[in-house]
Amino acid sequence: MCRSWQISGKWKGSMGDSLGLIKVTVVQGKRLVIRDFKSSDPYVVVKLGNQGAKTKVINSCLNPVWNEELSFFLKEPIEVLSLEVFDKDFLKTDDKMGHAHLSLQPIVSAARLRQILSVSSGETTLRKVVPDGENCLVRESSIACVDGEVVQSVWLRLCDVESGEIELKIKLPKALGLGVDLLTVGRI
Repeated sequence: MCRSWQISGKWKGSMGDSLGLIKVTVVQGKRLVIRDFKSSDPYVVVKLGNQGAKTKVINSCLNPVWNEELSFFLKEPIEVLSLEVFDKDFLKTDDKMGHAHLSLQPIVSAARLRQILSVSSGETTLRKVVPDGENCLVRESSIACVDGEVVQSVWLRLCDVESGEIELKIKLPKALGLGVDLLTVGRI
């Protein structure tokens, strides 16, 4: 079940107590809702705490493919990744096309497990995540270590809208941005 999730904060991002970089690829959307006469011009806004980024607009498409990688600083405490889909309008306010959220705690836990197990090559499944109130997953998702990077591919169901799903691919690099792994307990 996908519950509403409200994030408060400013549109700008800051590095703060960053653990490193997390990469979020907005892959594609499926069965998005019509907000114009016969179609929509969708784009996605992704937020992590007070950081935000958006994809380009795909004109007249209900099954858009973005394949855009967005980067955010991961901080303690681990925050929820949220996204909103909008229909771009030129003469009025952009229309909402749904929203979703995903807890990043499972992928962070998997990254810690990767270090404990010293997994650095090949492909190893670290854990599975099932749909629940902490996420908007359409179906079970696996988190794997692929050549040292921790990767999770997810399909998220859009909330407060008739239909729509968004596919994301989330990656934690081998060496996080500040040369510190997620297992580090102290602050930088």
